[in-house]
This record gives sequence, C-alpha cells and structure tokens, in this order.
Amino acid sequence: MDPDPMEYVEEKDDDKKNKDVANVKKSWRLNTLVAISVALLATFMGICKVKDDNIVQAMQQAQADKIDNYSWYQARNIREEIAKATIAELTVQSASAPSQAQAAYQDQIRAYQAIAQEQTEKKKIQQADAEKADKTYNELNYHDDQFDLSDAMLALAISLLALTALTQRRWLFFVAMVPTFFGTLMGLAGLFGWAIHPNTLTRLLS
Repeated sequence: MDPDPMEYVEEKDDDKKNKDVANVKKSWRLNTLVAISVALLATFMGICKVKDDNIVQAMQQAQADKIDNYSWYQARNIREEIAKATIAELTVQSASAPSQAQAAYQDQIRAYQAIAQEQTEKKKIQQADAEKADKTYNELNYHDDQFDLSDAMLALAISLLALTALTQRRWLFFVAMVPTFFGTLMGLAGLFGWAIHPNTLTRLLS
C-alpha cells in the first residue's frame, strides 16, 4: 500500500496550527500580565502623587515660615541694637546732666532697657521657630525624595513593560519587575514614613 502524501501535509498543518495557537496563548498571557502590571503601577503612582503634592505644599509653607521668622529675627535684632545704642548714649548724656534731670534720664534708660530685653526674648522665640520650620522642611524633603525616586523607578518600569508588549520578549517583563520592586518600595516608604533613603542616589539626581 502506497503512503498518501496528503497525510504528511495534514500533519504539518496541524503542527503549525497547534504552534500558532500556543504562541497566541503565550502572547495573550504576557499581554495580560503587562496590562495588569501597568494598571496597578499607574494606580499606585496616582496615590503617591496625591501624597507627594501634599508634602510639597507643606514644604512650601515650612520654607515660608522659616523665611518669615528669620526676617523677624533680623528686625528684632536691629531693634535691640538700636535700644542698646540709645541706652549707651543716654548714659553718657546723664553723666554731664544736672541733678534735676537725672530722674528723667534714668526713666528713659530703664524704658530702653525694657525694650532691649523684650526684643532679646522675642528674638530667641523667632530663632527657635525658624529652626523648627527648617527641621520640618528637611523632614518633609526626606519623604519628597522617596516619592521622586519612586516616580522615576515606576516610570522606567512602565517603559520596559511597553517594550515587553511590543517585542513579546518574556525576559523583558522580569527585567521590568526590578525597577517595579524598588519603585514600589520607595513609594511605600514615603506613604508610611519608613526610613529608607538612598542618599548617594539622591545626591546624584539632585
């Protein structure tokens, strides 16, 4: 019995169809993973963006408070120096003034001494408030850096996922998971106040 050549053709066609179906399934699974990953990352980035915007606003307020308090500090310092100079001038004048004018000079000296003392005390308060505002700014900036690094890492991850969908290279998906991990970690650190801060990388990007 002679073999039917059509049998081999049909077997090859079936093998090709099976391979095509398998490739389509692999591609569909990969694209599904990519789509889910991008959707989750975009949602997480949106949440981090809201928190980061609030932090930036608080940083701006802290910076404004620091500038205002240091401005008041300088103003009170000038007032204090003027009061002290006036006290010195009145003291010199009182030395050569007649005895009946001494009481008036002493009253003026005591008044300017009170002014100088008041400005000294208020100056210390302004300085403390300025230092507190500066500390608040630095603490907020610490978390702002975390969100900035998270945003950069997740943006890189989404770019790699886009390349994965275009090229259908499964290994690219696993490469994309590396910046995804670090980006998610830094985002969570910013959200929950974890002390994770790569200073070297931050200084490089600053």
